[in-house]
Amino acid sequence: MEIKVINKGDADYPERLLQIAGPPKQLYCCGDTSMLRGRCVAVIGSRTTTAYGRNTAKAIGRCLAAAGVTVVSGMARGIDSCAHEGALEAGGKTAAVLGCGPDVCYPPENKLLMADIQRHGLIVTEYPPGTTPDRFNFPRRNRIISGLCEAVVVVQARNRSGSLITAELAAEQSRDVFAVPGNIDSQYNLGNNKLIKEGAIPLVCVDDILEHLGLSGADEEDARDRLSEREFQLFEILGNEGEMTVDEVCMRAGLKPAYVNPILSVMEMKGFISSDMGKFFVKK
Repeated sequence: MEIKVINKGDADYPERLLQIAGPPKQLYCCGDTSMLRGRCVAVIGSRTTTAYGRNTAKAIGRCLAAAGVTVVSGMARGIDSCAHEGALEAGGKTAAVLGCGPDVCYPPENKLLMADIQRHGLIVTEYPPGTTPDRFNFPRRNRIISGLCEAVVVVQARNRSGSLITAELAAEQSRDVFAVPGNIDSQYNLGNNKLIKEGAIPLVCVDDILEHLGLSGADEEDARDRLSEREFQLFEILGNEGEMTVDEVCMRAGLKPAYVNPILSVMEMKGFISSDMGKFFVKK
């Protein structure tokens, strides 16, 4: 594993980090450091989460990566891991900012994920090799996660989640903060719902942030580039037929609802289709 050290003042030191308070003096990197100079969005949330949160984090990670955006997170359990996995599944870019040395895997169960990120993305930290994951490192690490990015998306956070610290840092750094709305009766969503109450931008579908980045649009050429073969098949069906129910889509595609429903959900998160009153249609 080759570790590259980027010092503050080096030509390849991320310009965005120079804009924050207390930029790291050096970065220890494993992987493709060019990602630090591209468009980046942080996708973060609690370690303890729900299926809704995990699925949403993966979908957001996939969609941002498919649009050419580097997905930045902290490789923690829960939302962070799902965001990285979504980006990797899309064959896109992802960067993990660690609260330990670049040669230390934390949590230990993320050994395979860390190896995938090293091969296809980037591991980055301000802590030298061998540094253990001391709990005091992580709040300090969070300023780098937000500092590298144009925007931060909080998918699911409890009321005392560390993700709220990152969101606060992002606001101080003049980064836009998005939050995914959640059930008001769930403790897992208290943090992100509170962020929306305090002025964060509600992320109703991924197209919200893609539009913010100037990457939205549901034209056919864009759809061919960013949708899977099966997704594009459904995109064409909806485009030809207009608004359709799930049953109608299934009948035209010759597929079962259990297979089609998740695909339509991902397409909606990507911003290519919308739904209203039980019907789906191509978003113009």
